Amino acid sequence: MQRLRIRFSRGEELKFISHLDMTRLWQRALVRAGVAIAYSEGFNPHPRLSLAAPLPLGVTSEAELMDIVLAKFVSPHSFNTSVSQQLPAGIQISQVYQMPLEVPSLQSQVRFAEYKVEAATEKKRAEIETAIADLLAKTELPWQHMRDTGPHHYDLRKLIDDLWLIAWREGACTLGMLLRCDGSGAGRPEQVTLALGFNGYPQSVHRAKLTMEAR
Repeated sequence: MQRLRIRFSRGEELKFISHLDMTRLWQRALVRAGVAIAYSEGFNPHPRLSLAAPLPLGVTSEAELMDIVLAKFVSPHSFNTSVSQQLPAGIQISQVYQMPLEVPSLQSQVRFAEYKVEAATEKKRAEIETAIADLLAKTELPWQHMRDTGPHHYDLRKLIDDLWLIAWREGACTLGMLLRCDGSGAGRPEQVTLALGFNGYPQSVHRAKLTMEAR
């Protein structure tokens, strides 16, 4: 067997499909490309394919990672060539490389996600910089947002590793966010903009990078 790690981007065309639908999309593309996917053992076998971290609906990305275990060897170049032809507009493979079979799962290795967030605002540059500094100076930030099951209470500050202002223009700005993304929780860019005093949902959210645990 062989384990490949695929880095790919996800554009505007597919930013509103769910994590489950994205997994199914990849499975169909692999089957059409003739790639021999390995399956788990047991009563209900599943393709051995896993994405690093669910991408929230409405978010684009250049940093998605997927691991796939193959039943038969294929070179990374051949995999890229054959599978790319079966992918829809909005997904582009940027890198394919081999990984040892025994390395831990992708999901267990992800620690942070970096986002580029565009937001409308009437705040001046100095006001935004002050709001960022004030938030980062906090030791805790009790927060809640509504889920289908009711309000979810948590400490938003623990999910924020860093914030910075990338650009400002009259009426809008671009923020950089490094947010926790692991088993303890996942920071949500739209919650961070609310905590900074912005109104409404960001104009766009783009995931620029996933940071893995160093080994």
